[in-house]
Amino acid sequence: MGLNTGYLTSSREENELYTPYYAVDPIIKYLPKDKVIWCPFDKEWSAFSVLLKEYGYEVITSHINEGKDFFTYEPEKWDIIVSNPPFSIKDKILKRLYSFNKSFAVLLPLNSLQGKTRYEYFKQGVQLLTFDARINFHKQDSMDVTVKGSPFATAYFCRDLLPKDLIVEKLEPYNRRLQ
Repeated sequence: MGLNTGYLTSSREENELYTPYYAVDPIIKYLPKDKVIWCPFDKEWSAFSVLLKEYGYEVITSHINEGKDFFTYEPEKWDIIVSNPPFSIKDKILKRLYSFNKSFAVLLPLNSLQGKTRYEYFKQGVQLLTFDARINFHKQDSMDVTVKGSPFATAYFCRDLLPKDLIVEKLEPYNRRLQ
């Protein structure tokens, strides 16, 4: 069996990659229309913000670059968190997510399922929306260029959101500019 050298050699310093539109589409059908969605790791132009607003959701975006650090900032009114957080601090993010005791859907590497720290959160309840293929994320400030060949599988880790604990769907990559 071959060694997954992509995972072993991938840069952990590139901590800000952006979600393509096609990876936002699968979670939308599970989001109630009457809820306020907080995207705490997003800018107004992010795929989460743009698509959720296009589908008629009330969306609050926040980003550390705007002085709204997820660990110290919280909007006045929100119901569900949906976002793509920095993978390098996933344990800290999960701790804060579970502390809210609200629904969420965040993209994380699939191998995040394992870990002694994460076990303590996931035993409270976790749901997965995963895919038949890996997501190719975008580089910073460019929704037109993807980073090809993701070294790991990614899934939405959810709480109190999906109709089942495990859902597997087909990803349908597309170029939004062509639509």
